[in-house]
Amino acid sequence: MKIASLVVRTHPEHIGALAASLREIPGVEVHGANADLGRLIVTVEDGDGYAMTDSLLAVGVARHVLGVTLAYEYTDEGLQIDREPPEPLPGCRTATGAQDKEAVK
Repeated sequence: MKIASLVVRTHPEHIGALAASLREIPGVEVHGANADLGRLIVTVEDGDGYAMTDSLLAVGVARHVLGVTLAYEYTDEGLQIDREPPEPLPGCRTATGAQDKEAVK
């Protein structure tokens, strides 16, 4: 799963038209708008048959978009690690707060 949150800027008079066109892009949801400032809060999520990156690009080039700021991005790809965790560095505290025995000597 991949998801991103964006702030999309436009001229205030185009906010309604932009919100409608963004909703047509796969994986895009419009969560809020500030018509006075010309800003939309948008999330983009990947799904079957399309990639989040394609939808992000489509948002950026949509008519009336002046700018896009990435506020948050999450992916759960690669969360499973198939290797042992590294040894702690000498002198560093472990999760339990204990120091490396060599560093204490």
